[in-house]
This record gives sequence, C-alpha cells and structure tokens, in this order.
Amino acid sequence: MVRIDDDDEVYRTAAEKYRAILTLIDECKERAQPVLVGTTSIEKSEQLAEMLRQQGWEQHDFADPNAFAALYSGDDGASKAKVFAILNARYHEQEAYIIGQAGVPGAVTIATNMAGRGTDIQLGGNADMRIRQELADIEDARAREHDPRANDIRAQVARLKEKALAAGGLFVLGTERHESRRIDNQLRGRSGRQGDPGHSKFFLSLEDDLMRIFGTDKLDTMLQRLGLKENEAIVHSWINKALEKAQQKVEARNFDIRKNLLKFDNVMNDQRKVIFDQRVEWMKRRGGQRDRRRHAPRRHRGPRRQARSRKCLSGAVGHRRACRRSSSASSTSTFRSTNGRRKKASPTRSFFPVIDRRADEHMAAKVAQWGADVMRYVEKSILLQSLDHLWREHLVMLEHLRQVIGLRGYGQRDPLNEYKAEAFNLFEAMSTNLREAVTAQLMRVEIRTAPPPEEQANLPYMEAHKIDPSTGEDEMALARAGAETLARHGITAGCAPSSATRTIRQAGARSAATRCAPAARARSTSTATGDSA
Repeated sequence: MVRIDDDDEVYRTAAEKYRAILTLIDECKERAQPVLVGTTSIEKSEQLAEMLRQQGWEQHDFADPNAFAALYSGDDGASKAKVFAILNARYHEQEAYIIGQAGVPGAVTIATNMAGRGTDIQLGGNADMRIRQELADIEDARAREHDPRANDIRAQVARLKEKALAAGGLFVLGTERHESRRIDNQLRGRSGRQGDPGHSKFFLSLEDDLMRIFGTDKLDTMLQRLGLKENEAIVHSWINKALEKAQQKVEARNFDIRKNLLKFDNVMNDQRKVIFDQRVEWMKRRGGQRDRRRHAPRRHRGPRRQARSRKCLSGAVGHRRACRRSSSASSTSTFRSTNGRRKKASPTRSFFPVIDRRADEHMAAKVAQWGADVMRYVEKSILLQSLDHLWREHLVMLEHLRQVIGLRGYGQRDPLNEYKAEAFNLFEAMSTNLREAVTAQLMRVEIRTAPPPEEQANLPYMEAHKIDPSTGEDEMALARAGAETLARHGITAGCAPSSATRTIRQAGARSAATRCAPAARARSTSTATGDSA
C-alpha cells in the first residue's frame, strides 16, 4: 500500500488539538495537497468550520455552479485561495459534487462520515461531473462529450491530477476516533486508492469521548507531573494499540446492548405473529353459528380453563371443545364429603346452558331477520375492528412496560424474564377483552338500512325584491313591469326601438314627477311661511 498511516497524536486539551489541525491544513494548502477532514458529528464539523473562518478561510458558495473555479487553474493563485467545503446532512443536495471535486489540489473538505457516500474521490477532480456541470446548456449527452470544451476540461483534470500526485495525494485528517474501528478504517480508505499515494493521521485529546474511558483526570495529572508542555503531543505506537483495545470494548458493549434489545423485540414479534396469523384466518373464514360461539367469554368457566389456556399463545380465540370439557369437568364435578355422601354441584352452574341457549336463539333471530350473509359481514367487521383497536393499545402497553421493566433488576430479577411474564399476562388480558368486546357488540348490534334518497321536491315560486330606502319603492318590481311592457310590444331587452325607449322614459319621468310633487309642495309652503314672518 502506498498510503502512509501515521501514529495518532494525543494532546491534553481539545484547543491544543484543533490548533495542530489548523496548522496541518495550512501546510497542506501551501503544497497544494487536497485534504479530507473527518469529524464525528455535524456539531464538530461546524465548530471546525468556524475556526477556519476566524483564520481567514471562506466557505464555497454552492449556489454558484463554478464554486471550485478558483482551484482549477492550478497556479500559485489557486494555492493561495483559502476556501473550504463542508459535507454533512445540511448540504446533502451537493454531496456528489463536493466529493467529486475533493481531490482537486488545494481543496479542503470537512466531512462527518464517509461511509456509504457512493462516490469516489479522484485526484485532480471528476472530469465527467465537471462536464455535466459546466456544459449543462447542451442537452444531448453525446454532443456534450464531443464538445471542444469537454476536451479542455479533461486535459485540465489530468494536469491537476499530476500536481496532486506530486504533492503526496489525498491527506486524510481525523479529528477524533470513532467508537467503531470500521468507520475509522473507511475514512482512511478514502486515501491511497487504485495505487495512488496518500497520507492519513488522527488527532486526539484527553477531552474526547473515547479517551474518557482511560480516566482523563488521572491521566491529565500524570502528564502534567511528567512535564508535558502546552501544544506538545504524545506520539507512540502503544497508544494506537491501547485505543484499538478501547474501541473493541466499546464495540462489545454496543453489541451486547443490541443483542439484548433484540431479545425484547422477539417477545413482541412472537405475539405479533400470533395476532396476524389469527387475523388472516378470520378474514378467510366463512363465519357461522359455530364460529360465533367460539368468541364468547369464558371467564365464568373457572380457573381450570384459564390454567389450560396458558399452555399456548393462541389465546386470542378459545377452543370451544376444550373449554367445554374443562368447564363441564369443573361444573358437573361432584365430590364426597367426610361422611361419604355425594353432594351436588352449585345450582348457579345450571344457568350456563341457559345463557348459551338464549344467546344462540338471539343470534339465530338476527340471522333470520337480516340474512346469513349480512350477519357474517357484520360479525367479521366487528371482530377485525375490535382486534385492531386492542392490538394497538397492547403495543402501547408493551412499550411503556419496556421502559420501566429495568427497575426489576434492583430486586435481583432478570428484566428480560420479567418482561416475558408481564407481556404474556398482558396478552392474555387482551385476548379476554377481545372475546368480551366482540360478544357484547354482537349481542347489542342493530342493523339499520338507510332510506332511499327522496326525489327533490319542487321549490316554490320565488321573487326578488329590492326596496329603495329613500323612496320606499320596489326597484325590482319596476324593472319587471318594464320588462313586461317590452314583451307586450314584442321588443327584446337588448334592441329596443327609439319609440319604445321614449315611452319608457316618459313613464319614468311621470313616476319621478309624482314622487317629487309632495316634496315641492312642502318646500313652497315653508317658503311662504318665511315670507309672512
């Protein structure tokens, strides 16, 4: 492998670590070496970007299609252009474009996680992506490939690749170790691909999350006593091995957590399989009298039936024959007293056959009234709706139980076993509630047919009126009268002759004069009164 993997540098504080990172980025920029900076989170990437801005760096504006144009020339001006790009979830739309141009000499890219990006970093840049970006005005792909500008772009990319190779290839700079070694190896693997040279190095501090496993307080005190000065780092291969062991411990702990969570999920998954299989069976079954009686509640059958139902998870629907055998054994059983005489069972047991008979008669009457097909549809709808509603409530109960079952560990009990027992009890309670709810709704359900839609009755004759507030006359009535006059003379409203128009105007003038006469008389009276005074 051509890539050079340096030992990790460990600093006392995070501030010292970031100062060393910024210094290394400046050195790579001076020799026109592309840099890929790996961080553990978006927050850390934004923090490092802010530090670069304070040092005079500028972030690429990806609204401009030629955001990397300042680096394409490859001359001294390109090496002095202090620009960088951020690759995280906030800039996911430009993800492929950022990765494709991360190999340009002098490019600085800050990334959160390079696993699964799907685009390779090519030294010198990606020629095909540049052609699609810069020659977007040419819609035909074949014409775009044969355009003279495309050949110029390929030649420029080849020249930039030679310059990146001379600078040492892609430099991978890790700001922190991840909890998983796989992520660190994937970050290193971005450099030195296909025989190209590369370089990788990780910077750590005692304030990192992974380093806290070693007890940073005691280690910091020991380093200060040994005379470790500010901005000095500890570099040794033993530290790399110790970090790998710490990562192995964290990976083992995370694996145990996932394994334990999977066991809890299996409990819910087993119940889900039972419910879904039973639901599919009910949807395919043609219900009838026998199926309806299977959903009746059996809580009055005694504890022996409940004990037998615990042997399987298919308690969502009780088996009629098994229940009858167990119930008859408990209800009709007789026992001998101490004096040897046989005693009869409780008289309340004789009510159960009566209840069953009356329920069957009630359902038979509904079937006779509405038909077997209608009742079968009603029964299936009620059964499925009740099952879905209770199953959703059961899932919520299991989630709440899962959040608090860990407290059983304080009582020296295994939380997983306690969760299984409590989940089974909740499942039995849901099954009992399902039988009770379905039976109660079937006993009370009433079917009503909607009446046929009546024909729309003829609306009464309506007229529009508009009263003038000043005169009190109906303007709409005057308009109707004028229209009737025109109709009698055989004249349409759109083309009235001049004679008819004069007639209408004269009629309007007479009506106006009639309205104004009382007002004129009133004014003349008031004037005469004033003169006499």
